[in-house]
Amino acid sequence: MAAPETLNEDYPTEIHECLVGFEESLKSADGTLRNLMSVPRSELLQKLDPLEQAKLDLASAYALNSMFWIYLITQGINPKEHAVKQELERIRTYMNKVKEITDRKKASKLDKGAASRIVRNALWEAKPEGKSKTPSQSS
Repeated sequence: MAAPETLNEDYPTEIHECLVGFEESLKSADGTLRNLMSVPRSELLQKLDPLEQAKLDLASAYALNSMFWIYLITQGINPKEHAVKQELERIRTYMNKVKEITDRKKASKLDKGAASRIVRNALWEAKPEGKSKTPSQSS
């Protein structure tokens, strides 16, 4: 365990480790956002196809609203009773739609012609009984 940092007497010592972890998470998020914001949005979008653009926009909106959710909690406001909850649900709905589209693109496509040839050639064909005899045997 790392050496304990100086404790602030404004909060209980039991939550110190949680707050340190939270602070590290915020620093990580800040670094990621700074990297994302360092590239002009128009330049970033030019490199992406429309589906990837949608994913980026949805992830950005979700992250921003999640941070606002956390902010509300720090202010003592219940985010479950705030409009941000409906916004997060709306974004999640669109994220699921994008995931469905992505999954459909990844799914293998069926070549109906090839499938019917494989099935036709794989089926066993029985010879009709009357044609199995030679003409000289039928007299």
